Amino acid sequence: MIHLVCERCGTVYEADPRRWRCDCGGPLSLDAVPPFVPAMVDRRAEGLWRYEKALPVDAADRVSLGEGRTPLIPILFDGRTLLVKQEQLFSTGSYKDRGAAVLMTYLHARGVRHVVEDSSGNAGTAIAAYAAQAGIVCDIYVPADTSSAKTFQIEAYGATLHRIPGSREAAAAAAREAAGTAVYASHVYNPWFLQGTKTFAYETAEQLGWRAPDTLVLPVGNGTLLLGAFIGFHELVQAGVVAHMPRIIAVQAAACDPLAAAFEAGAQELQCLSAGHTIAEGIAIAAPVRGSEILTAVRATQGRFVTVSEQEIAGSLRECCRRGWLIEPTSAAVIAGARRYAAGMNPGEVVVTVFT
Repeated sequence: MIHLVCERCGTVYEADPRRWRCDCGGPLSLDAVPPFVPAMVDRRAEGLWRYEKALPVDAADRVSLGEGRTPLIPILFDGRTLLVKQEQLFSTGSYKDRGAAVLMTYLHARGVRHVVEDSSGNAGTAIAAYAAQAGIVCDIYVPADTSSAKTFQIEAYGATLHRIPGSREAAAAAAREAAGTAVYASHVYNPWFLQGTKTFAYETAEQLGWRAPDTLVLPVGNGTLLLGAFIGFHELVQAGVVAHMPRIIAVQAAACDPLAAAFEAGAQELQCLSAGHTIAEGIAIAAPVRGSEILTAVRATQGRFVTVSEQEIAGSLRECCRRGWLIEPTSAAVIAGARRYAAGMNPGEVVVTVFT
């Protein structure tokens, strides 16, 4: 039986869709996830559900839009080849579909009929889309200045959109208050979401012939992709499928870099920081809920943080789009960080990063 365990104080709870954090305020993880065994992989299945036996949900009644198995392609930047996972090809346009598919499968199986979520855009669109697929009523809370393309997408899926004045944190507070009468389908707090994003690691390893890359360069705001990748590769190492953990390079915008600042200071807890404005709105998170977990993951892999300026983000966005890849500024920030890292990469080093 799967239980919820507090990352802060260790308190254990029975799994319950209404339980979204510990009484102490700490985020929760799962304690009994099926171990990964290569023989589990259903090679006849497409998408992330080929790994369904390693996921803590009953996939017989899955909520799915055909997500997963995105291409991993070599792209030349500044004379150096990076392997880029094409997560922009998901139904809603981002890797958040991985987490939404598993989370909404779990909630639908438990009979949930109404969810709320807060987002800077991508998580909101993913939860709204999968709620629509499951027939679940959905309310999404976003900062008032969220881009119109994302708010249009959320409403197009039939979700009720709530534009909240102020910061990203204000939108989160509004959603948590609304969770008194609905289930909080939080991509940040809910550990089933991370069980979906861990399939990024499974797919990457399989596409490399069941090997781990030397390095992952990933975005980090609330860290749902980074933590999912860490969980997934840790499971693969434990199972003896891959020989090592990849080094994790975490990219933040210089205008909002609380995790990078804590990492450089050698701290495990975040200091209070006001979020500066950045066009990379998807990682403009001043107080990541799982900040300590993110710092632990980066340090455990001998990784580090890279921060990029607004000028670098804008330049990266322009170049990627003009080369044929339509990505958003947050994804362009990751590519800018990957190019910065690649300038000093070792000969033969296998570096994986992401479009989204």
